[in-house]
Amino acid sequence: MIAESGHYALVLALALALIQSTLPILGARWRDPALMNVARSTALAQLLFVAFSFAALVTLHVTSDFSVVNVFENSHSLKPLIYKVTGVWGNHEGSMLLWVSILALFGGLVAAFGNNLPLSLRAHVLAVQAWIASAFYLFILITSNPFLRIANPPIEGRDLNPVLQDIGLAVHPPMLYLGYVGFSISFSFAVAALIEGRIDAAWARWVRPWTLMAWIFLTLGIAMGSYWAYYELGWGGWWFWDPVENASLMPWLAGTALLHSAVVMEKRNALKVWTILLAILTFSLSLLGTFLVRSGVLTSVHAFATDPTRGVFILLILCIFIGGSLALYAWRASALRQGGLFAPISREGALVLNNLFLTTACATVFIGTLYPLALEVLTGDKISVGAPFFNLTFAPLFLPLMIAMPFGPLLAWKRGDLLGAAQRLIAAGIAALGLESPSGYTTSFSNQEIVCGYTGQLLEYQRQSAAVSPTPAAGSTATRLAFYADIRLRFDSTHAIELAMNYNAKGDLDVFVDFYNSISFPYPLCQAPASPAPVPT
Repeated sequence: MIAESGHYALVLALALALIQSTLPILGARWRDPALMNVARSTALAQLLFVAFSFAALVTLHVTSDFSVVNVFENSHSLKPLIYKVTGVWGNHEGSMLLWVSILALFGGLVAAFGNNLPLSLRAHVLAVQAWIASAFYLFILITSNPFLRIANPPIEGRDLNPVLQDIGLAVHPPMLYLGYVGFSISFSFAVAALIEGRIDAAWARWVRPWTLMAWIFLTLGIAMGSYWAYYELGWGGWWFWDPVENASLMPWLAGTALLHSAVVMEKRNALKVWTILLAILTFSLSLLGTFLVRSGVLTSVHAFATDPTRGVFILLILCIFIGGSLALYAWRASALRQGGLFAPISREGALVLNNLFLTTACATVFIGTLYPLALEVLTGDKISVGAPFFNLTFAPLFLPLMIAMPFGPLLAWKRGDLLGAAQRLIAAGIAALGLESPSGYTTSFSNQEIVCGYTGQLLEYQRQSAAVSPTPAAGSTATRLAFYADIRLRFDSTHAIELAMNYNAKGDLDVFVDFYNSISFPYPLCQAPASPAPVPT
């Protein structure tokens, strides 16, 4: 009865997902709060039924019920308990049930903790989540049912693949799926924004925590998988540019770009259309990874299945969701109002450069992974694209990215000072390495002396600007602009900005010292010296 209960719970979850995918959309269209709130209750109920279904499969594995095909093919009565549990997702059917369980979990979290969202937006987000869930429930029930029975149950099971009997199986797939499926929330928010035709900085604030959570889990999953491959498969390294490995790297690269783009949108209300596109592409690449692993089109030690029926079904899901979302984007993106403008040399510009390198690197991996498949379909020729191609194309893209990365946080929003950022980086590098500075000074200064010298330089600049200015107000304004951008950049503190404005109003040098003393430096600030102390530049 446990297997049948798990199966029926999955069917009920599908029914709830179908309700969740339609009624809230109608409620948003008719402005009916009751119908829109259906999304919340059905999402939580769906999570309950899927969790029950997954718990039923775990119970079947733990109790070694070999009358169930999935247990018979992937377990053994003498196997340690930890490997009985991990054997649940050490196969195609069980791993797909874990996949939809995590999908329902994220939907349930949005339903439970999304009370700060506008009602119509939450209804649309949960409806899109339900569309995805419905497709994969159908996929499991039609092609990958983990609860099928055997007419004449055997006494013993076939056991799990010895390579998979490792603690890595307990960590790597769940982490990876939490990352893959977690990006579905960003996707749902993007599609919901396109449906509503409205997007702003608040949207980015709502999306960014979910994206960051998924990105963290995907990062941990990839890292654990690399370590597992390193000590288990004997490749002599932690990354082999295997197609299935690349399938996890692509959404990671796109998700990293999405995180940075969402920051620009949240802070400056810019890059709206680009951020929406990245949210769609990130989850689309996650779906592509699911297809590559489970369709049998690729030969890999990581691949699960070789059944063409399953591959066609997943390909159909890909066409519906990727094609549908991109078509909606092409139709509705022009209706989204663009945000503020910014100079190329600014923090926004640095983040755009970051996005350019990350998406180009992702496109490189995408081409290298799928080109052999496309060539075989078109010409029948079989080729292999391996590590030399990726090392030759991927590394040159990341090298300038790593060089440019330290400049971004030191540039101000909207318009930055590249030379000033470079001077600070050089000074910090010299101080860290203990090398001689270009001006002849050594870095034997203490941290307090460096801070005091920096303060002295700003005070000297104030004196000079006041001396050449015909009015104190003009001199104070010039000085305020000099240190306002720096303090805003370094501390991002509303209190600091208020103090800066206070200093500008009084035009008093002593207030400037008080202003710096108020900042949370890890060391005390001295009074301004008569002449500025030498500071590495």
